[in-house]
Amino acid sequence: MAAEGKAPAKAKSGRYEDLQSAPRFPLQLSASVKSGEGAYVAQTENISANGVLLAMEKDVPVGSMVDFTILLPGDVVGSRSDVQIDCRGRVVRSFEDQGRHGVGVVIDEYHFERA
Repeated sequence: MAAEGKAPAKAKSGRYEDLQSAPRFPLQLSASVKSGEGAYVAQTENISANGVLLAMEKDVPVGSMVDFTILLPGDVVGSRSDVQIDCRGRVVRSFEDQGRHGVGVVIDEYHFERA
């Protein structure tokens, strides 16, 4: 079973602070990220209705378009099977902390699929 949707409209001012208005949930889930520069393994640090903060070994420049997949374990979401979320978004924040890169991505489109 699949569901599709558009993320909430982006903030008009374009400021990063405006994008943080939705509550964030501290979820550490495995993710895979693809950009024009390659494919990467990542882990979510937190997720909101507007976007996601990913911890990665490589940097992805601000402004880059990315496709990424997050796998939600079935037991976490109350399902018999895992749920895969396929997303498309753009990098709005990038920083380094203790050798790891934090990459903030605004979610423009998403698609749920049972794995």
